[in-house]
Amino acid sequence: MAGSSGPAVRVPHRRSIVRTMTAPEASNQPVDHLGGSREIVGVDELLDAARQELIRLEPTEALLAAAEGAMLVDIRPLDQRRRDGTIPVALVIDRNVLEWRLDPMSDYRDQSVDRHQRVLIICNEGYSSSLAAATLRLLGRDATDVIGGFKKWRQSGLPVVH
Repeated sequence: MAGSSGPAVRVPHRRSIVRTMTAPEASNQPVDHLGGSREIVGVDELLDAARQELIRLEPTEALLAAAEGAMLVDIRPLDQRRRDGTIPVALVIDRNVLEWRLDPMSDYRDQSVDRHQRVLIICNEGYSSSLAAATLRLLGRDATDVIGGFKKWRQSGLPVVH
């Protein structure tokens, strides 16, 4: 398995995840709404760039990493967790407060997660978790996500509680 549970390290980005575009290239919105030129990127490009920064884990690798001390964080909404079940070894943190709970310098950080602990993000299908993990890396966290998310976790026969 790649990676370690060592200290969080700020990793210089190989390339920017946004590019500057002129207003006509950027969208069909009038120029006044964009304020001239602005950094705009499509979600597919944003996702590709985020994933270039990550060494993503298969569900079985994530379970092993959690057993070795990484923190698995489930960011799925409550309705999905109620409907599909939860992962017994995962800490639940709502996506809308994730950065505040896991920023090592935040006054609102979750004290149960060590500042240097590796963080593995899992969502329902493995898309929003990639974006979330890339954002956490910008905050200095050693973070990645789980390929295929909860759906693949469950399909792999890994522990789920209903």
